[in-house]
Amino acid sequence: MATVTTPITPLPPAPTSKLNHLSQDEQDALKAAVFQRLHPRAYLEKFLAEDVRPDGRSFDGFRDVSVNVGSISTADGSALVRMGNTTVVCGVKAEIAEPELDKEEEGFLVPNLDLPAMCSPKFKSGPPSEEAQVLSDRLNQALLASNLLPLKTLCIEKGKAVWVLYVDATCINYDGNAFDATLLAMVAALRNTTLPKATYNPEIDQTLCSRKTPRVPLKLSPSLPISMSFGIFDSKFVLADPTSFEEPLLDTTISIILGDSNQIVSVSQFGSTMLTVEEDGQDTRRDALAECIEVAKARRAEVANEIFT
Repeated sequence: MATVTTPITPLPPAPTSKLNHLSQDEQDALKAAVFQRLHPRAYLEKFLAEDVRPDGRSFDGFRDVSVNVGSISTADGSALVRMGNTTVVCGVKAEIAEPELDKEEEGFLVPNLDLPAMCSPKFKSGPPSEEAQVLSDRLNQALLASNLLPLKTLCIEKGKAVWVLYVDATCINYDGNAFDATLLAMVAALRNTTLPKATYNPEIDQTLCSRKTPRVPLKLSPSLPISMSFGIFDSKFVLADPTSFEEPLLDTTISIILGDSNQIVSVSQFGSTMLTVEEDGQDTRRDALAECIEVAKARRAEVANEIFT
């Protein structure tokens, strides 16, 4: 019986690489970017194994911070904060309202953070995201716990009229750690805020604001709350001021808010602060919180000296 032999078609020659027009450095950068996107955890592990982070910082290194105030002319106070590539703009708008019945001498402080789709691909258009709402609640708690602005200083006439301050922040570029940047922007904006002289007239039951008298600044507490955040990766590495790339990979996040004289205003953590470290060839457990607080104290002094002096 005759056999039929099927001819073997040779494979076409390999196509010329589409990367040939790039320099070797550009090819390496592109390959690294692809590896980072496909295997983010392994990418971060390779850097941490060399005692450095992907952006070149040490584990306890913070990004540079800059603050510009008075950037929104239509607001009663404003500030623009850049923390690395994270950028937050904050404006304060004042209105007059009636106080609550059980708090006749207290005004209102209403902070809010917006994370629009334009600031990062991770956010979508539409109503406020859950992350934005959680951060807004945390910012409100931080401002109240620090007593930065005693609400009684917003009273115009007991039981009749008080100031309402809407402290609206918008992240225009998100690269992680929005909480620290936003709290700093809100504090700077409140320091920049001035209000017109307001007087309640009982005869007409109205509050009048004078344009002739100079505007007055808010009566803020001298203790300014500043937040420093950390993340724990793989129960081994404590990373200060995490970026948007590092944040999704973290097991734990810690935010430490300090006032003047390094008094602790609040500490919030999501996850365990226990680390696994190797000592004498054996794995031991230790709490990273105390270490984070000491680093935060040193960082707060730096930020306060650079920004608020």
